[in-house]
Amino acid sequence: MTDNAATPGAGGSTGAGGSTGGGGAAPAPAGAGMPDNTAGMVAYITIIPAIIFLVMEPYNKRPFVRFHCFQNIFFCCAWIALSIILSIIAAIPVIGWLTLILWPIIGLGGLVLWVMLLLKANQGQMWKLPFIGDLAAKQAGV
Repeated sequence: MTDNAATPGAGGSTGAGGSTGGGGAAPAPAGAGMPDNTAGMVAYITIIPAIIFLVMEPYNKRPFVRFHCFQNIFFCCAWIALSIILSIIAAIPVIGWLTLILWPIIGLGGLVLWVMLLLKANQGQMWKLPFIGDLAAKQAGV
């Protein structure tokens, strides 16, 4: 009986305590894999876990995990599109020199944004990026 009594409180920081930015992650039922906040954070590591979580049975039914998977996929697509656009601009003789300054600034901004997404998912928050977050919420059914 002590094992069952300790299970509900084992969720860690899964949305309790004032989650801003939408709904929080609910603790995963026993035997249902990793908690939602951990799965949401892992979905941001690369695009591969996000796609796997959208296909795997316990995770594709959880709105919190689906939201973070879709947000990561859309964020990666936007990042690739931005890289292509900057590469095209870099090919222009005089204007392309400006991309030498823009690449490090945009790269640092992307890194900071990625770390924020990881941390917010681990805290159990549905932190929406502008435009991308709304698309992700619509796809996830949140």
